[in-house]
Amino acid sequence: MGRLLETSDLSKSFGGIKAVQNFLIHIDEGEVIGLIGPNGAGKTTAFNLLTGVYTPTTGKILFDGKDITGRKPYQITALGIARTFQNIRLFGELSVLENVKIAFTLHASYSFPEAILRLGRYGREEQIIDDRARELLAAFKLDSLADEQAKNLPYGQQRRLEIARALATRPKLLLLDEPAAGMNPQETKELTEMIRWIRDTYHLSILLIEHDMALVMKICERIYVLDYGKILAEGNPDEIRNNSAVIKAYLGTEG
Repeated sequence: MGRLLETSDLSKSFGGIKAVQNFLIHIDEGEVIGLIGPNGAGKTTAFNLLTGVYTPTTGKILFDGKDITGRKPYQITALGIARTFQNIRLFGELSVLENVKIAFTLHASYSFPEAILRLGRYGREEQIIDDRARELLAAFKLDSLADEQAKNLPYGQQRRLEIARALATRPKLLLLDEPAAGMNPQETKELTEMIRWIRDTYHLSILLIEHDMALVMKICERIYVLDYGKILAEGNPDEIRNNSAVIKAYLGTEG
């Protein structure tokens, strides 16, 4: 397995608040990695750094051999990093199909005039995009809802749609921000199976923030623990489960 992502001395400060300090992680091809920590530990800030939402105060991000530090979110997405959000951010007024097609157009090659006039490559590529979007919806069991407005989907299906839309950008690395939030036990079980299926089917790496420890321990090969903006521990699930510093951070005691 090759090294896909690596950070060095990555930090972000907001005024006098150090939200993330010396965030040092690496992700190899095909890995499922967990990023856990108490509320306010800096997990989402770390995601925002990796995806270009925030510019680092210090440090460097290397992705697939390229320095992506300071690049814009759309540039990072085009290079192969996609994400979902803790609070689902779908285009609610658009259809399920349109939500996925928008993501596919990231790699469309037709020009703006061709799109406006619906000439040249536009028609051919739009048909390909439509076919691929419907195939992706079918893979996520959403094909029967293609014409439904996204806002009308139940919560669990909205989560699936958001992940499907992220995959439509053809990522090498998928970042999932609390994908099990608000899910019932059955939906969480299905999500666990889906994450494995996504990794194996699309041959990508996954980094997820999650508070459901049962899901994290079951699905992740390695886990990073963030506390007060710093990496507190890194290891496999057994190592993290038995780490006294991690227990203390979560429970306030070493017992």
